[in-house]
Amino acid sequence: MSDRILKLGIPKGSLQSATFDLFERAGFTITGADRSYFPRIDDPEIQLIMLRAQEMSRYVESGVLDAGFTGYDWIAENDSDVHEVCPLQYSKATSNPARWVLAVPNESAVEKPEDLAGGIIATELVNSTQRYFQDKGIQVKVEFSWGATEVKARLVSGIVELTETGSSLKANNLKIIDTLLSSTTRFIANKQSWQDAYKKQKIESIAILLNAAIDAKTRVGLKMNAPKKELDKILKLLPAEKSPTISSLADSEYVAVEIIVEESVERELIPQLKRSGASGIFTYPLNKVIH
Repeated sequence: MSDRILKLGIPKGSLQSATFDLFERAGFTITGADRSYFPRIDDPEIQLIMLRAQEMSRYVESGVLDAGFTGYDWIAENDSDVHEVCPLQYSKATSNPARWVLAVPNESAVEKPEDLAGGIIATELVNSTQRYFQDKGIQVKVEFSWGATEVKARLVSGIVELTETGSSLKANNLKIIDTLLSSTTRFIANKQSWQDAYKKQKIESIAILLNAAIDAKTRVGLKMNAPKKELDKILKLLPAEKSPTISSLADSEYVAVEIIVEESVERELIPQLKRSGASGIFTYPLNKVIH
């Protein structure tokens, strides 16, 4: 039976809530995460293990886990040899990539990385930071930071810290000098597990469902009745993913038109459709969108 169980790592910490939410939207039910590092999922062929994102790629590479979720930054930091199944555009705050940035206090005279030569840099991303300065030929000492890195910006020469919106850096009166790397969440697999036909199919199925849930989050279904005489004009307004679905109605003068649109487009589109003769317009949320 062990060959029919996929050991799947869930990132504990900042990505935990967003990952569980994504699984829920993909159709899975997870329980017990608040009490155990081994939460239960309503799929008997998946065993969940919660680990910090920082160490996930090492456990996947070694085969302790068949697959898991972590950031590209930690794969690079650990120099892990894993198979990347797919990127997943979600994070704790936004769907935008997170950035590891070089920052100093606003009052600092430092304006570029070269100004930090001979200084001390505090960060959790030690290996990547060392490579960054080595590639630039800048001699600095890189120290590991045990959290609260923003505070240390006034104790050392500079910091390398993760940010999504930059709000925390601004709140601590810090300015960004450079970006070391951008990172999104990645679904990764152990290379040997990826060669196992059953596990590969299971991992691919999870990836399809998760990406479908991500794509559905920013889209809505839109349906309307359209008079046939105005149909061409209405169709030209529609940013349909492919061709819209058109169905006959009992009233032969009208057809039903259905599409999927970005939620940000919906509010601009509906008034235009109404003015072009569409009626009975309504939108509805989507659980999954599979391309």
